[in-house]
Amino acid sequence: MGLIKTVTEKPWERKGVIGGMAPEGTFAAESERVALVFFLVIATVVFSLFMVSYYLRMELPDWEPLSEPAQLWFNTGLLVASSVLFQWSRNIVVRDHTRNLYTSFFGAGVLAILFIVAQMVTWNHLQAGGFYLSSNPAIAFYYLLTGLHALHLIGGLWVWSKCAIRLTSGGEPGEVRLSIQLCTIYWHFLLLVWIVLFAILANT
Repeated sequence: MGLIKTVTEKPWERKGVIGGMAPEGTFAAESERVALVFFLVIATVVFSLFMVSYYLRMELPDWEPLSEPAQLWFNTGLLVASSVLFQWSRNIVVRDHTRNLYTSFFGAGVLAILFIVAQMVTWNHLQAGGFYLSSNPAIAFYYLLTGLHALHLIGGLWVWSKCAIRLTSGGEPGEVRLSIQLCTIYWHFLLLVWIVLFAILANT
């Protein structure tokens, strides 16, 4: 009888699997966290394909590598500092504290915005020096890779701005805990991607 009951049992009809609390032992995760993981996997594949294309294109004779703009070191420092502040804000909300949360979270976003501005300044300096998209494939790839990274960062800033608005409009830190944690994960990912891109651009 026990075997028959197990075979004919319909677990999806159990109360709590859908629309309620998951039974003990059932995998449970926030939908936002799952969505972010899927997005990061896709973004990793996209960046990896572009990096592989970069290395393959280098083998052709018309490749003229671009000298590393010195300002990229400053830009990298901004992104590192932004990621550190995001981690700080994440640690604060995880511990259910509020002290320095606004300083760390808003500071992280401001530094990320400054990184975008600094990247635009770098692009303007390159164009002023006669380095355009059509100049040669190496320069075109530089704009493509750094521009793609900047677009991902802008998308992250949109999520950050929504969370910042909730905080400034009186929302409790606990209500935005998940958003801050996901922002932190995303920023660490973009920092890692940038370090890899920076290493490729600086050594080729």
